[in-house]
Amino acid sequence: MTISDIVTDPFLQSVLQTSTLTRQQCMTILDLVEAHPTSTDALPPHDVLLQLSKQQKILFTYLAQLRGLNRDAILGVRQTKQATAEARHEVDRLHLHLQNLYYEQRHLRGEINACESYEYARPRPDHLSQLTVSFLSHKYQQLPLVPVEDFLQQHPEHAEDDETGLMTARINHEHAEREALEQARQGLLKKKQVLIADNKKRKDDLANLDQDLEKFIDAAKPIQKTFEKEY
Repeated sequence: MTISDIVTDPFLQSVLQTSTLTRQQCMTILDLVEAHPTSTDALPPHDVLLQLSKQQKILFTYLAQLRGLNRDAILGVRQTKQATAEARHEVDRLHLHLQNLYYEQRHLRGEINACESYEYARPRPDHLSQLTVSFLSHKYQQLPLVPVEDFLQQHPEHAEDDETGLMTARINHEHAEREALEQARQGLLKKKQVLIADNKKRKDDLANLDQDLEKFIDAAKPIQKTFEKEY
């Protein structure tokens, strides 16, 4: 297998061809120099100098071509690296997008399963004429909501709502009521903290007062003893 069978890229083949011609030109110049040996004092014949000059010009031409091919190769490598980096960035972006789609698919499947597990209405066989329905047990039905009658008295605008809309309104009402109660609880908790701090301050003041009274009593004992003396 020759090198031409291994290297199939047209650009690399042109580099190999130019390199081979440059090598052959160098060998031609060396053969010409060896064929006309000269001493250090004597110059080669004029025709030999002309041939050497001509062959050197050809060699310089091949070397210039090699330098140009080398520059083109360097630029090609830079472009290839840039294209590779851009392609890698695009692959990473697509991979991240694919992962996001997987997560979204998993989330949607979970939501679908949750929706499919919600209770559904089905007519009871013994009350088909009255359209009485029975529901499977679900968490939202276990909420301590206001009875329907009381809710409709407070909010008559929902009297014409269907069952789903009415349940949604009752849940929203319960949520608003609980938020209001939570705010009231937080307010009472803050008042409690203020009262606790005030009581603690008063206890500290009473404790300090007891200490001051004990000191006063101890300081008044000599005066008391003086008044108790008999003259």
